[in-house]
Amino acid sequence: MIRTRLLRVDPGHPEPAVLKEAAGVLLKGGLVAFPTETFYGLGANALDSKAFERVYAIKGRPEGKPLLVIVDSVRMVETLVEEIPPTALALMTRYWPGPLTLVLKAVQGLPLHLTAGTGTIGVRWPGHPVAFGLVRAAGVPVTAPSANPSGEEPPTTAAQVYRAFDGKIPLILDSGATKGGLPSTILDVTVTPPRVLRRGALDLPE
Repeated sequence: MIRTRLLRVDPGHPEPAVLKEAAGVLLKGGLVAFPTETFYGLGANALDSKAFERVYAIKGRPEGKPLLVIVDSVRMVETLVEEIPPTALALMTRYWPGPLTLVLKAVQGLPLHLTAGTGTIGVRWPGHPVAFGLVRAAGVPVTAPSANPSGEEPPTTAAQVYRAFDGKIPLILDSGATKGGLPSTILDVTVTPPRVLRRGALDLPE
C-alpha cells in the first residue's frame, strides 16, 4: 500500500517548493491529486503510459474512454497536435486560461493511451494557479479527470480525495475547498463549424 500524503498549498500563490515536489512525483510515474477551478483532479504524466493506466485503474474508469489533459501554454499544445487551426487559436486567445477544452487532431506518434484510438486529443490551459503551476513545474501535459471513483460525486475538498484514494496515490495537494459547479466545456475543433461535445462551465455563444 502507498503512503498518501496531504500537502498544503496556497491556492492563489502556490509555493514553488511544493509544486517542484509534486512535479517530481509525476515525473517518477506517481499520481498527484490537485485543485482545479471546479473540482479536485487526478494528475499523471500524460506521456507515461503506465501512470496513465493507473489513473484508469484506481478510478475504475472504462477502458477506451479518452482522458483530457491540461497544458501550460500554446507551445505545449503544439507538441501534441498536428496543427492549431485559426479557429482554435482564436478560441485559445479569448478563453484560455479557463474552463474550455479543445479537441484537436493528435500528432502522429503520440502514445496510443492519449488518443484511445480516436486520432484526437482534448487539451485545456487551466485557470487555477495550482493546476497551472503543477504543469509548468513538471514540463509535461498532465491528466485532470476528477479525483473520485467513476460514478461517484466529484470532490471539492482534499479530505474527500483522501477518503477515496488513501493508500492508492502518493500525494494530494490541499488548497482548501474548490467551488464545484460544471466541468469544462468541450469543443471539437476538428470539424467546421466547431461542435460542442459537452456543455459546461463556459457558455459559448451560438
